[in-house]
Amino acid sequence: MSQLSDKIADRSAIIGILGLGYVGIPLGLSVSNAGFKVLGFDVITERTEQLNRGESPIKHIKDSDISAMVASGFEATTDFSRTTECDALIICVPTPLNKSREPDLSFVTATMDSLAPYLREEQLLSLESTTWPGTTEQVLLPYVEKAGLKVGENFYLVYSPEREDPGNLNFSTQTIPKVVGGHTKACLAAGMDLYGTFIDTVVPVSSTAASEMVKLLENIHRSINIGLVNEMKIVADAMGLDIFEVIDAAATKPFGFTAYYPGPGIGGHCIPIDPFYLTWKAREYGLHTRFIELAGEINASMPQYVVEKTVRALNEVGKSLKGANVLALGIAYKRDVDDMRESPSVFVMELLREWGAEVAYCDPNVPVFPKMREHNFDLKSIVLTPETIASYDAVVLLTDHSDFDYEMIEKHASILVDTRGKYRNSSRQIIRA
Repeated sequence: MSQLSDKIADRSAIIGILGLGYVGIPLGLSVSNAGFKVLGFDVITERTEQLNRGESPIKHIKDSDISAMVASGFEATTDFSRTTECDALIICVPTPLNKSREPDLSFVTATMDSLAPYLREEQLLSLESTTWPGTTEQVLLPYVEKAGLKVGENFYLVYSPEREDPGNLNFSTQTIPKVVGGHTKACLAAGMDLYGTFIDTVVPVSSTAASEMVKLLENIHRSINIGLVNEMKIVADAMGLDIFEVIDAAATKPFGFTAYYPGPGIGGHCIPIDPFYLTWKAREYGLHTRFIELAGEINASMPQYVVEKTVRALNEVGKSLKGANVLALGIAYKRDVDDMRESPSVFVMELLREWGAEVAYCDPNVPVFPKMREHNFDLKSIVLTPETIASYDAVVLLTDHSDFDYEMIEKHASILVDTRGKYRNSSRQIIRA
């Protein structure tokens, strides 16, 4: 047994989490709960200070959970020289797309640049950020070799894709099975040892590239099925059919069908982005992933569809979108979270603004519109009252948070555009988008 394996077994290993966001923080909690000391690294000073005070920056994670982790020895820091203290380093930084919809690994390479001077023998390095097959070997491995370390002998390199689902109360980091691929058999064994201490089920695969492909397949599967049901929604609407009724009836079949539901588009860090990592990499092999790209196009077109339905609804009452006051209900990308990453609500708001509407929003989980890399609204969430709802020319339900008073909204909205099927049984005329 290696020195690293001994430390993992007796919980004396120190685990470093690089990137303290929607993936890194839940991961740190699970590792800490398993009895390890955790060091958290981030480039945002405000984030590290907040965590060290025992405060959670994420809605669905309690302050008490962060405080308990701090009491167990957790520290957050911007000082990457302290990574030399760590026996395992787990990278959980963003991997977005650039403006050309090509992979942007700048957060990964910046992290590796910061780590490189402090890599040492008997460390394990794991990448969890979603990326194209081959990244671990082609991008991370050269850093390790340049440091004079021998992967599989005195250093261990693995890829294990994150599978977080923010706000999902049925599954936690610990209970979601974890796929692990190693650069060598010794690397895989070390990765299995580590993840097996705080994950209930660890699933080994033959290589880091296979593990990277697993993550892409999972999210491409969802993207394609969501694209299909979004297209079906448009067809059903043209035929005067309720797509939600159709889906619910189809879901009674006990085999061969999985229910996916339409919406105003797709959001989160995974589904809108991950498929394009594979389409980009496939071009290297002379392949054109038409099916994947078509689903992406359909999903990306849904905000436009929502806005067009809103325009038609306003036209029916003799109003123009230009100059209209429109209220967006829910701007997080999914129900009951504060996660704004790639939220389709924001794209709807931008289109409304571009077409001349005065846009406001209400989201109990996002009190102030956050700073985003590509989106800018100087807005705060309004308080919903009968008077405020009635003051808008149109109300567009984009994210169906549990905190909304749906009866009050339905009663007082002049025009109500429903993108989530929340009002499918309503007796009044609802615009379904």
